[in-house]
Amino acid sequence: MSRIRGALIGCGFFARNQLHAWEGIEGVEIVAICDRDETRLSEAGEAFGIARRYTDAERMFEEGGFDFVDIATTVPSHRPLVEMAARAGGGAGVHVICQKPFAENMEDARAMVAAIDATGKTLMVHENFRWQSAVRAAIETLRGGAIGTPFFGRVSFRSGYDVFSGQPYLAEGARFIIEDLGIHILDISRALFGDVARISATTTRINPAIRGEDVATMLLAHESGVTSVVDCSYATRRTPETFPETLLEIDGTGGTLRLDAGYRLTIQARGGEERRDVAPPVLPWAERPWHNIQESVALIQQHFITCLREGRAPETSGADNLRTLALVEAAYLSAAEGRTVALAEL
Repeated sequence: MSRIRGALIGCGFFARNQLHAWEGIEGVEIVAICDRDETRLSEAGEAFGIARRYTDAERMFEEGGFDFVDIATTVPSHRPLVEMAARAGGGAGVHVICQKPFAENMEDARAMVAAIDATGKTLMVHENFRWQSAVRAAIETLRGGAIGTPFFGRVSFRSGYDVFSGQPYLAEGARFIIEDLGIHILDISRALFGDVARISATTTRINPAIRGEDVATMLLAHESGVTSVVDCSYATRRTPETFPETLLEIDGTGGTLRLDAGYRLTIQARGGEERRDVAPPVLPWAERPWHNIQESVALIQQHFITCLREGRAPETSGADNLRTLALVEAAYLSAAEGRTVALAEL
């Protein structure tokens, strides 16, 4: 695959980051874009010099001419679009990278994975938080054995940032913080400590102007024996504001690891202490405070292309993401029923 051609569906708020990131990956070209909103479609096409523009995804797939599709739409459209991608080229299919949340429910998610599996193509979920360079540094340090075997972890994202001004639809859904943000934080916990056997969750709504929950606290019992606490809030008022940083605290048999505000990584082990500045770069097209998320978009998309070239499964494949999505469903079930939920139930 010398030159890889892609198409993007959805030209909204976050998709601009994806288009910038594709521009920076050698050997990749976005040759077509699609959005039902003609104004957004035209603006994105002009900004990125993309001539092929569609308001109908079915027509775009029929005309083809691309190797993969980047689905950057909201979750209700994901299953039909992924299944279109599987039918493309007379059933040969195209590779897919799909925005999170991957699906509205486990049935749809399993069907989407099966549809792409049947074509032999690659399906990856755009689960980018584990690809933030600061979080990645913590993951690699832990996997390298710097603090021995972990037994406790806390993965925390607490902020009062107004996410609704850029994405007003987030205020409208019956589900909010676990589905939109918590899914990322749960995935980081999986990346650090492995799959989960049981989860307990509580949720609450502080902001009266939204429908869903804006605070969630989850207790995870991992199959590895680690206990982790995942806590998320968009109702936390503090100075300085830490958005959009994920903070970590991990205890291991040989020491501790912390990722503190300001992208400060501290490892205390063997009687000593090491401190690292793991602040992400601000890419030419990025802006603070979004730069860590924007960099992670570039990193995950590069990972997708590397996997296509090398013929291997991505770290956040569709099959892998089923286990993150199951955590979201289990968390909501736990909060609704006031009980611990075994992942085997799902």
